[in-house]
Amino acid sequence: MSRIPIELIGDEGEIRFRDCLSLRYIQSAALFCRLAYSIEKEYSRTKELGPEDNLMHEAFALHAVLSAVSFLEALINELYSDATDDMHVPDEGKTRTLFQTIAAEWRNGKNFDRAPLLTKYQRILALSGSHPFPESDPAFANIRKLVAIRNFLLHYRKEWVVTSKRRRSSGDETTEAERFETMLSHAFRENPLVPKGRPFFPDRCLGHGCAEWAVINSLIVADTFFAAIGIPAPYEGIKNDLATR
Repeated sequence: MSRIPIELIGDEGEIRFRDCLSLRYIQSAALFCRLAYSIEKEYSRTKELGPEDNLMHEAFALHAVLSAVSFLEALINELYSDATDDMHVPDEGKTRTLFQTIAAEWRNGKNFDRAPLLTKYQRILALSGSHPFPESDPAFANIRKLVAIRNFLLHYRKEWVVTSKRRRSSGDETTEAERFETMLSHAFRENPLVPKGRPFFPDRCLGHGCAEWAVINSLIVADTFFAAIGIPAPYEGIKNDLATR
């Protein structure tokens, strides 16, 4: 499953490819993470930033987060596609049985596509006879938070962010930025390139600490998922390429 399947069709030898974008996404997330780390490390040494360092650092952290969620999205979609397209798999035992079960029980592609990301993982765990992720599982809970960040960034709407520590009145509405600060303020190291007076989200949030947290928790959830369903993870062969610093 870690290789791109190639198929020859007809007498003229038509070649068809099946790519695995999940691998590219997690490699990209890890690379962006390392690049953000290198800028933070250089800043800690010199206390200086080049003209574009802030912009590059922000881009690296932002795209590490987006790519980590894209990895999880592509990973589960690729598994579903292989099952419903009746792909040949090396293991004719448990893998074949699981694919047949997924194809029989979740044949409706539209229903699958419209399901939330984590619902897809939980449902396929159930179809495999495995226990779903408990909501108390730390990595699974972190992925819920990561997906919330991704959704906010992709469907962004402007909002006022109050940076003072004034007392909140009962009529004040909690902003998304404040909710993220409550959820994430102790989850990882804050971005060291911005002063403490800046809002937590996105300024102090989106740094190497957040990027690394996104990559590591995505891999923990993916590793746990594939171990539970008894199928080798398709990214197993590139694990050495996924360092975060």
